[in-house]
Amino acid sequence: MTKHVIKEMDLNGRRLKLETGILAQQADSAVVATWGETVVLCTVATKPTTEAVDYFPLSVEYVEKYYAGGRITAQKFIKRESRPSDAAVLSGRLIDRSIRPLFPKDFHNEVQLIITVLSFDGINDPVTLGFIGSSAAIAASSVPWFGPVAATRVGIKNGQQVLNPTLPEYDDLELDVFVSASKDKVTMIETEAREIDDETVFKAIKDSHQASQAVIKLIEEFVKECGKEKQSYSAVADVVEETVLKEAQSEIKTRVETALSDTEHPWHEATGDMIKTELAEKHKEMLTPQMISGIFDKVAKEIMHEMILGQDKRPDKRELDQVREITILTGLLPRTHGSAVFQRGGTQVLSITTLGPLSASQTLEGMTGEQTKRFMHHYNMGINPFSVGEVKKIGSPNRRDIGHGALVEKSLVNVLPTEEEFPYAIRVVSEVMAANASTSMASVCATTLALLNAGVNLQNPVAGIAMGLFSDEKKFQVITDMQAIEDFYGEMDFKVAGTSKGITAIQMDTKLQGLTFEIIEEALKQGRKARLFILDEITKALPEAANLSRYAPKIETTKIKPEDIGALIGPGGKTINAIIARNGTQIDVEEDGTVMVSAVDEQAVKKTLAEIEGMFKTVEIGEVFEGRVTKIASFGAFVEIAPGREGLVHVSQMAPFRVEKPEDVVSEGQIVKVRVTEVKEGKIGLSMLFGEDRKPETEGRPSGNGGRFGGRGRFERRDGGRGFSGGNRRDFGRRRDR
Repeated sequence: MTKHVIKEMDLNGRRLKLETGILAQQADSAVVATWGETVVLCTVATKPTTEAVDYFPLSVEYVEKYYAGGRITAQKFIKRESRPSDAAVLSGRLIDRSIRPLFPKDFHNEVQLIITVLSFDGINDPVTLGFIGSSAAIAASSVPWFGPVAATRVGIKNGQQVLNPTLPEYDDLELDVFVSASKDKVTMIETEAREIDDETVFKAIKDSHQASQAVIKLIEEFVKECGKEKQSYSAVADVVEETVLKEAQSEIKTRVETALSDTEHPWHEATGDMIKTELAEKHKEMLTPQMISGIFDKVAKEIMHEMILGQDKRPDKRELDQVREITILTGLLPRTHGSAVFQRGGTQVLSITTLGPLSASQTLEGMTGEQTKRFMHHYNMGINPFSVGEVKKIGSPNRRDIGHGALVEKSLVNVLPTEEEFPYAIRVVSEVMAANASTSMASVCATTLALLNAGVNLQNPVAGIAMGLFSDEKKFQVITDMQAIEDFYGEMDFKVAGTSKGITAIQMDTKLQGLTFEIIEEALKQGRKARLFILDEITKALPEAANLSRYAPKIETTKIKPEDIGALIGPGGKTINAIIARNGTQIDVEEDGTVMVSAVDEQAVKKTLAEIEGMFKTVEIGEVFEGRVTKIASFGAFVEIAPGREGLVHVSQMAPFRVEKPEDVVSEGQIVKVRVTEVKEGKIGLSMLFGEDRKPETEGRPSGNGGRFGGRGRFERRDGGRGFSGGNRRDFGRRRDR
């Protein structure tokens, strides 16, 4: 039986516990991590690969369970968990990016890490807990690994720093920094910020590293009692004859140097694979494709390091901190609401903005229930194989596409106008047209331009840039705006997005076992310089937001009393659907009484708005209107004094003389001048008599069953028809990947 081990500590006022020996005993390693009443199970399984591979086959899966939050899904027909949500994919990627660089480069056994959320208390972050449990599970497993690492989230709320904030505090954070840390270095950074200055962000990164040390110590004590003996592995050089190795290295060196100097066909994502395939075929009797791949990568990396560290040169002759040439085009697509192309060197992204009413916001379902997201960004590169000159089968967006899309979303969500200022749901799609590194940051720039082109008045434009790194035991060099070859054989991908005011997002990955604070500080410094340069180019191209496209829906809002919502909806949605049918508009109603009217035709919007406002306008006795006769009854005539608002002119108030039949004085459709004589229980009494003709003694007579407003019908969310959308709508676009 597996040894039962428990280790505990206080983590920001809540008890953190690591336990093994109870659940999942067939796994290579299994750890149950508990924080408050949030519980996750982290399992590690490993096996030799069935065929030789030239990469490390690690898979990290983050699995959410509805039962963890005490929920049954709201879906009518499917009650079990299906495909992972985007939030689950992003959580798995976050952990993957943190632990991957700590595995030996020559270890190629298959490894699977599964993080299953078993219990969720709504307070303690299951992602942070899953990270800690994963680190403990891998460290205790038989898989060789240079851990442990720990994660700490640092937030700033109302100007004050908060370590590992609770989930209810997330939406109010001005800065959210998630850092993966070893004892002396940083292995991963994920940041969202509301235009926070670089110095504050850098301090938060250092504080996060320091706060993680206590958790690292706990994991080390845990592993001492339950850790397994690590598996052995061999490097490529150990299994290849020296003469064969040298011959292959020499040929690869020539091919790489030739490819780097080819200005007509610049190095892109497929270049290395093409050369490897050719060499593998040539040397198939002596070397496997995996051996060729390992030797190739080692030689290419040595060439790049010598070029940048030894000669201060880059393959394309740029300065080390120079941004590639930028080209910007806006308004390319005539029928879309906004479009822009941003090209930086060989990387080109086309972004397209689509605007819609807030009812078009995305509904997200997870362990916490349903939430809505107003701003949606989708990134497409996996389905655009032409962007790297390849031929591939087109499928659904992959994990990388989802991750890059979320990063762009995070970079821009905090500079969008509020719902009150701009009552639209916003979707932007970034199509990668050509890829030569840093497509996600090019997407940030293209999305900024597409939003401005669509008439979205951003608080400040946002630009993004990626820094690379080359280092040895003696020195390091951060490079700005790395291209593909520098990305493949460099050691860092430090993406930073922000405005002229401050940072909005950071995503850092490394191939090393961590970065020093000196490297991080230099990356932030160069990133700010490049960001400001790109922002200047964006501002030149689009100094301010354009006018709203004539093809975009026009949206205007008004406010009614919450108790009047039922009258607007009508029984079974009858009233609101009649307004929609008459005017060809869409009407969305919030529970607080906010009414949003949308249509491509601006006049239809204004007409609908006037009709709704007329229904609930406060009518005072003595007010005078010119209205249309809508219906004649035996006792009088109904007159519409405002859109959707009617009153009754009793037959005694139609003329100074006795009127036998209303038809003798008025006809349907006739415009008449009327005066309000009574407002009672939602019914309006009217008179056509003025001055000396007035009959005060009959003005107070009952007004029949007129007055089509107030108190009729009730607020029925399900029967509101296509134009009604109930419920509080919050903007969860800023951060729902927790």
